[in-house]
Amino acid sequence: MTLEAHRCPNDHLTHPGHPRCPECAEPQVETVDLTERTAEIVTWTTSTATPPGVRQPNHLAIVAFDVDGESVRTIGQLTTGDVEIGDEVRPVHVDELRDPEAGIREAASQDWDGYRFEPV
Repeated sequence: MTLEAHRCPNDHLTHPGHPRCPECAEPQVETVDLTERTAEIVTWTTSTATPPGVRQPNHLAIVAFDVDGESVRTIGQLTTGDVEIGDEVRPVHVDELRDPEAGIREAASQDWDGYRFEPV
């Protein structure tokens, strides 16, 4: 699994991808791998009342990646709550973002892996 931004012919970037660019409605035609890049924390919070199967407390951040001078933002879990706005983070792949047994859906029907952001 890769963490990817999506680009339209007008160089607008989004994450997650969409069939059409939210800015100009052109089809998104390219992906940009973000897994080896670093991002900056724009804002963050800690949730102490999490859904079933999600770790508690759950530290979350909106982060911004710089891709060729363009910014693309995403939200995700942090590996720690010991961060500040402006800190540099990198994506770290984890096998389970939540406990597959705690959901109401069949565990095999979903992907459970993804990325958390770790301070650099």
